[in-house]
Amino acid sequence: MALVIVSGPSDGGPGERDRMLEIAYKHFSDSDVERSQVVRIDVPGRGAGEDGDGAMRAELEPVVPFLQSGSLFGERQGLLLVDAQNLQVDESSVIATLLDSADLSSNEVVMLVSGKLPSALGPVVKVRGTTVTVGKMWERDIPKWIGPEAKKRGLKLDDGAVDALIARYGTDTASIARALDQLVEVGPDITEKMVRERFRNRPDEPAWHITDAIARGDVGEALRRLSDFLVHGHPLVYLATLETDLKRRALASAAPDEATFREWVGGGSERQLSMLWQRRNRIRESSLRRAQEALLRADRAIKTEPEETHRVTLERLTVAMCHWYR
Repeated sequence: MALVIVSGPSDGGPGERDRMLEIAYKHFSDSDVERSQVVRIDVPGRGAGEDGDGAMRAELEPVVPFLQSGSLFGERQGLLLVDAQNLQVDESSVIATLLDSADLSSNEVVMLVSGKLPSALGPVVKVRGTTVTVGKMWERDIPKWIGPEAKKRGLKLDDGAVDALIARYGTDTASIARALDQLVEVGPDITEKMVRERFRNRPDEPAWHITDAIARGDVGEALRRLSDFLVHGHPLVYLATLETDLKRRALASAAPDEATFREWVGGGSERQLSMLWQRRNRIRESSLRRAQEALLRADRAIKTEPEETHRVTLERLTVAMCHWYR
């Protein structure tokens, strides 16, 4: 069994996440593990998930028999652990112990980590694993990605068409790929006008546009931005953005001075950090607690309730945060 860590940026978007998943499934394919034989487990956010019988939350309990017993019939199997950065201390310690003693002869384990790998896993990964790094994608890098993808589909895009796709979809390569699939119907020669007429809005604008609207208490703008985001963005990506924003607000509220706040945060947009610091005294501690509790409830709802309820859940959360943050 191979142990592979696919490491991406902590502030990655749909494009980076899509690339990480692509690498994971290519590894399984190269290792003769079919998709039907891959057990995918999405690690709940910190503080979310259902309590289990021991150190592991209920969602993660299938990891234990997988690593302890392997395949009963000799066929190769795969374990895909998504968002491993969300593992709690006890969970990462249990998994590290299991990996250290596991029979690595018939199964493949891939962990997707956005940001920092839990420290307990470091030693076993160093000895028994390999790491593949996915860097932050920037819009200036996307033309190099579009070229080969267009060629595979028999398309020829002029420079204006490439720029128009980036203007609509940014670094979301999954959405650009779907757009290219649609353009096959009208190709092979694609112009800027054809792209702009076929894809009139940009549904994947960065989620920080929504958090900006929330900070202003602008309910209408926040809901409009959320609606655009959900055309292609995943609800859990939106919740992760809100969680990061909430953590930074809490740090700003607790920090004795701006320099300490920036040290605690560890980096980020200059504009956003300045705004968070300037607004630190506008939000009461009780509002931050209510926002945290609401995020946990929303995370649980998205992972356990029918998909048709997800939009309503996120809209209610967004409206509430507009009132708590303003």
